[in-house]
Amino acid sequence: MRPWISRGRQHRHRHKSRPSQLLSPPAVLASGFALLILIGTCLLKLPWATRLPLSWLEALFTATSAVTVTGLAVVDTGTEFTRFGDVIIMLLVQLGGLGFMTFSVITALALGARLGLKHSIIAQEALNQSAIADVKQAAKIVIKFSLIIELFGMLLLAVHWYHPKGWADALFEAAFYSISAFNNAGFGLEQRNMSNYVGDIHVNLVMCFLFVVGGLGFAVLADLWAKRRWRQLRPYTKMMLSATLCINIVAIAVFALLEYDNPSTLGQLNFQEKTLASIFQALSPRTAGFNTVDISALRDESSIFIMLLMFIGGGSMSTASGIKVGTFVVLIFATYAFLRQREEVVIAQRRLNQQQILKALAIAVLTVAVIFGGIFLLSISEDAEFLDISFEVVSAVGTVGLSRGLTTELSHFGQLVVILLMFAGRLGPLTLIWLLATPHKRQIRYPAGEFQIG
Repeated sequence: MRPWISRGRQHRHRHKSRPSQLLSPPAVLASGFALLILIGTCLLKLPWATRLPLSWLEALFTATSAVTVTGLAVVDTGTEFTRFGDVIIMLLVQLGGLGFMTFSVITALALGARLGLKHSIIAQEALNQSAIADVKQAAKIVIKFSLIIELFGMLLLAVHWYHPKGWADALFEAAFYSISAFNNAGFGLEQRNMSNYVGDIHVNLVMCFLFVVGGLGFAVLADLWAKRRWRQLRPYTKMMLSATLCINIVAIAVFALLEYDNPSTLGQLNFQEKTLASIFQALSPRTAGFNTVDISALRDESSIFIMLLMFIGGGSMSTASGIKVGTFVVLIFATYAFLRQREEVVIAQRRLNQQQILKALAIAVLTVAVIFGGIFLLSISEDAEFLDISFEVVSAVGTVGLSRGLTTELSHFGQLVVILLMFAGRLGPLTLIWLLATPHKRQIRYPAGEFQIG
């Protein structure tokens, strides 16, 4: 009996010593982002961070928008913050865009620490990798590519801005815009965002390059760097590049057609400015959030189309949010397969398993549910047009940052709702993927049934 009692005590002891393991990886990730937001809020409340004092709610809103790389702002970033405040926002964007777990993994590697299983699983979720063995390599790729691309963008912008601004201002603003663009944040240092550069070819091309590359995803960038030939690329890379190109071409054409003769946006611009504005404003909603035309002056049909682009978002393991291009493509091909009465869903000559299709469906349905919940709450608290409210909610959930002018008019309750939407939009897919990645198999199989659908 003694050995049995000893084993029982040991079992109870082991059971009681695991409270720290009750937190799931999404909970740890959410806690990390929340802590970063709290630190950012306190820093932005410092008297030398702003020209006029911010309320705690305004500081919290700005910090959340920066960490979630959204770009929505209740106070004007270009005029209300000092250089110190701009640096805080820039750092929050960088940390939030690349993910705090990326920096945690790199720090652990630099110190020679060995990642435990629990921390590896957390990092796996943060970096969207299918195998724990890939985490360290993925973390290195994230840092390597992000710093190289951001430095490249900063130098291109600084050289262009040197003559009008001088080296000191040119370098700082170039660094700020390069980080903000690559991380798809949408924060700018001027009152009208990027409107002053609507006809500047250099600035438009550099900014578009930064937020398009940032939205592709590090897995795609790493595969392109390693293979460099179309035939050798992974099927996912081919799908992402093809889908991104198709979506962008359609977006540019639709935006140009809808806004071409709108006197408040493209109507009074010359041909070169119209072309650049159409390209920039069609690419930005996925999910950069910059604008070179007045978003509040867009026609209703253009705003609805931009909402679709914000809903789709960018690629997995990227600085962009939304349901992700991969999710969108899977849903389109699954629908096509059903309409053609095909038993399998095939993309890039690869068959998708049921789990992938269900995951895409779940992400889309839950995102729509969050959007409708946000619209419902803001419709109660805000005295605004339905389209303005819907646009604001989709922008917050997609962490885009575009607004039809409602952000600065939000009530205190409305600001809190948008804060939660930005937070949910940034972390929601990670939580869902974790839940779907740890299925609980039933021991009982039920008989098949037919239910009326449609």
